[in-house]
Amino acid sequence: MTVLITGIGLWTTLGENAPQTWQRYLQGDTGLQPKGLPTGTLGVIGTTTQPLETILSQTVAEALADAGLAAPLVDGGVVVGSSRSFQAQWEAWLCAGEPSLPLNHWLERLPAAVSQQVAQQAGIVGPVLNPTAACATGIWAIAQGAMLIQQGQCEVVLAGAVESPLSPLTFAGFQRLGVLASERVAPFDRDRHGLGLAAGGAILVLESERHSRSRQVQPYGLIAGVGLTADAEQIAAPSLSQRGAIAAIQKALRQSQCTPAEIDYIHSHGTGTRLNDAAEAAWIQKLFGSHTPVTSSKGAVGHTLGAAGAIATALSCLSLKDQHIPPCVGCQHPAFDLDIVLKARAAHLRRILCCSYGFGGQNAVLVLAAP
Repeated sequence: MTVLITGIGLWTTLGENAPQTWQRYLQGDTGLQPKGLPTGTLGVIGTTTQPLETILSQTVAEALADAGLAAPLVDGGVVVGSSRSFQAQWEAWLCAGEPSLPLNHWLERLPAAVSQQVAQQAGIVGPVLNPTAACATGIWAIAQGAMLIQQGQCEVVLAGAVESPLSPLTFAGFQRLGVLASERVAPFDRDRHGLGLAAGGAILVLESERHSRSRQVQPYGLIAGVGLTADAEQIAAPSLSQRGAIAAIQKALRQSQCTPAEIDYIHSHGTGTRLNDAAEAAWIQKLFGSHTPVTSSKGAVGHTLGAAGAIATALSCLSLKDQHIPPCVGCQHPAFDLDIVLKARAAHLRRILCCSYGFGGQNAVLVLAAP
């Protein structure tokens, strides 16, 4: 069964909606800058942030309006996740010495409350799922949403992920890992030194082809293939064998019935860290060679952890609509024999490969196709 993407809600450091983000992204802007961190170090982080529930509410409202839908979507479904969920709020409460807050304050900030709040806002009483797969959460959620439709569980699903991770504990963890950039985020650049944390989120409206046609809406694209695997090797480093990531890509290509040569560009994970970019470049070269255009959005919008894949998918949908490949913001001197997109370029786009990889060896890949 064909699953279409008919609505986008997007919040990033570049803009509080999809049009703002997309226009600034095409221009090569960044929403990141160096700032002093609570850990006493300098790090590159998003210039703006909002509480998780605000990002969630805005992206859901935008996605519904963009798709021409309105609450209540009684028979719809929800698959929306997060890596950190409400951790920043919990830290703020504890640091302020407020462990005796009313019970409902805590219950409304439990990890599963992310998808529950979407269901409440959209009036959905169908399946409500709240996946967590580290930085692969966003694509994982979209894949699960597509499966609900293909299984006949519902005709419409709100799918995606949100994140507002700028908290002392998160900063401390990534500082200990040694992966925070201090000056700029430069995916695939020979001088790359780390990632930049940022808040953000994306919610997509997924519909069955039958439901979409009954409303006569023009979709952004369709989910042609999905690949989900796990390395089961290391917690915080790419697999040395690369088998898991390659298997996920191959699964997505098989399901979409296309070859590597038929992929028009790759929206990579591209964190800007030494290990991730080198590993990802290796399997791109192995499967696609050096001529498929490659970009990463993390130099523009930052690494939003669990929301990264959902944001990348939303941006890829906008690429299909606008027929432009956005730039790999921050990359000035590519370190690999790849076609890194340094400036936005017009292109005839039919299929896009969108990739996310997360701690614990999570690999999630989508093939998006023009409608």
